[in-house]
Order: sequence, then C-alpha cells, then structure tokens
Amino acid sequence: MNTKSGREAPAPGISKPRMGGVWIDHRKAVVVELTPDGAKTTLIQSKVEKHLERGGDSPMKGRAEPLQVPADDSRQRALTAELNVYYDAVIAALRDFARVLLLGPGEAKGELHARFVKMKLGGRIAAIETEDKMTEPEIVAKVREHFGDSAPRMQASHERSPR
Repeated sequence: MNTKSGREAPAPGISKPRMGGVWIDHRKAVVVELTPDGAKTTLIQSKVEKHLERGGDSPMKGRAEPLQVPADDSRQRALTAELNVYYDAVIAALRDFARVLLLGPGEAKGELHARFVKMKLGGRIAAIETEDKMTEPEIVAKVREHFGDSAPRMQASHERSPR
C-alpha cells in the first residue's frame, strides 16, 4: 500500500523501521528519532575541550614553553581519542535506526560518517547535508522533510553525555 509520499507502508503487524537524523558539531549532537507520535530528540554533549594553541606570540617566554604546551602530535591524538568517545556515544543513540540523515556545519558530520563506515554501519546513512546552526524544531523539521514523514509534531527531549 502506498502512502502520500509514494513510499510503501508497512504491512499490518510489522513495525516501520526506525528513521531519524542528527545535527552534529564538535560540541554537541541533537539526535532526532521519528516516531508514530511525532519526534523524540536527545541532546548529547561532547566532553571535547579546546586545546592550547601553539602560536608565535605566546605570553609564555623562555625555555619552559615547550613543557607547558604538549607537542602537536600528542595533542592531536588526545583530541582524536576524545572525539571518538563522543562519536561512539552518538552512534550508540543511532545504532537501531535503519536510515540516518547527518546534518552539521563543519567537519564533525564527515568524521561521524567515517566512524559509521569503520563500524560497518555506513549503509544506514541516507544523506549528509551541510547545515549551519539550527534550532531543535528546525532539525526535527529537516529530518521529517527528508524522510517524508507526516507524523504529528509533538516532541519529547532528553539529554545525555558520553561516558
């Protein structure tokens, strides 16, 4: 049986596959699950901290400076490890989804996609779109529009933190 969107409706007694999306940057992720009653959102906060920068005009003078700021490669390894914990928390929230829309302004959505692929879940990614800052209702509307879902617009929000 076809729905208004032209997609096949599930047979009676068979549940519709879970679909949703995520807007992500390096600080937070807003996960949206489309439900029969509307949409459920979950906020996942990153624990990634901004790292000290190496610059030419450092206020730290003298020979102790190299000891005060870690080497670039060790800083990068620490940042990558922190981001991987964050991305794994986001993937855990999306793991049971059959189709996922990835949204975000910068590199985080591509890094999350690479993590999905590494975990052999890349086939679940429906699309990757660049979107600047969005409010939670805008994210829900974008995910709903992408999947052609006409469910009511009631929402429940939840917040989680990785680890």
